[in-house]
Amino acid sequence: MTYVVTENCIRCKYTDCVEVCPVDCFYVGETMLVINPAECIDCGVCEPECPADAIKADTEPGLEGWIALNAKYAALWPNISEKTEPDPEAAAFDGRLGKLAEAFGTQDPAAA
Repeated sequence: MTYVVTENCIRCKYTDCVEVCPVDCFYVGETMLVINPAECIDCGVCEPECPADAIKADTEPGLEGWIALNAKYAALWPNISEKTEPDPEAAAFDGRLGKLAEAFGTQDPAAA
């Protein structure tokens, strides 16, 4: 089992989660964070720390595409292990629908 970052992280990028991760399995891109599923130890400490509620356990239904997106971009983006400032417009984008299509040009996370 692993945890995955989902759509609500896009354009928010709160990094409270990386600060508590004991294995530094978060990676940062221009618009969001991802978790490397091969590195995640399923401790779950990151999930309640996310102010945007964007981190989910991979046991929740419908997350297969997000698992693929997290794995793909964890291999491409740099590791992040310290808290940074969120996106300047995080409050305006928190909870907004359609962010995946805006950021990646698709509504399917597996195709991003």
